[in-house]
Amino acid sequence: MEPVFRTLELIANGLVRGQGLKLRFFGLENIPRTGGAVLAVNHTAYTDFIPAALGLQKEGRRGRFMIKSEVMDIGIMRFLVHHCKAVPVDRSAGADAYRAAVDSLSSGEVVVVYPETTISRSFELKDFKNGAVRMAAEAGVPVVPCIVWGAQRQMSKGTRRRMGRSGIPVDVMYGPAVHYPADVDADAATVELHTTMDQMLHRVQDGYPEAPPGADWLPARLGGSAPTPDEALVIENAEAAEKARLREERRAAEANQDRDR
Repeated sequence: MEPVFRTLELIANGLVRGQGLKLRFFGLENIPRTGGAVLAVNHTAYTDFIPAALGLQKEGRRGRFMIKSEVMDIGIMRFLVHHCKAVPVDRSAGADAYRAAVDSLSSGEVVVVYPETTISRSFELKDFKNGAVRMAAEAGVPVVPCIVWGAQRQMSKGTRRRMGRSGIPVDVMYGPAVHYPADVDADAATVELHTTMDQMLHRVQDGYPEAPPGADWLPARLGGSAPTPDEALVIENAEAAEKARLREERRAAEANQDRDR
């Protein structure tokens, strides 16, 4: 039953109703009814995990999300991670998270992975890491590609927040499951997965309600004011450099404190 997870599902459905979100699901039949699977989701918003998870719920499945380990610094998040069987990812010790994800898949769980690892500011697909393919191949389970489109209108990087009762349409598409042999060329397969999900993204966008020109949540390719992928990369690199500087400052401060004790 997992009462904590069930409570979160009720809250998520309540939020969707309260905000008047117009969720549409496509390809639910592609979600395996039993057994392990990797759900590979594009990442455009802080809230795109909710529609992806609610689609799984419709098919009687629950997603075990791979999330940044930083959330474990917060007590309530540690509680939720433990009770919802999420997989914390510490980028300095990625092998541990990878092994935990493979174990979860092997026990029959659906593990949700964002192959881009971070939100795409351009709302186009960024380059993928090959972890989704590698863990699926090792566990002997399929990868199910998933596209969420529209959630970036609520809360994302570089957009205005629209978290009230806005009636935003959010489309979710699940593609056919892809099986990989144990000796798969993970890099080549990841390129193919990226191509598949890019085609899915375009199909979802083609069927999405027309957007006003210059919308901040719309890719430049479609007439929006979001940065192009190249422009987004410049912003992301600057952000990464700033985060690295702050981490180094924290390490130096902690080292100084240790010396002063």
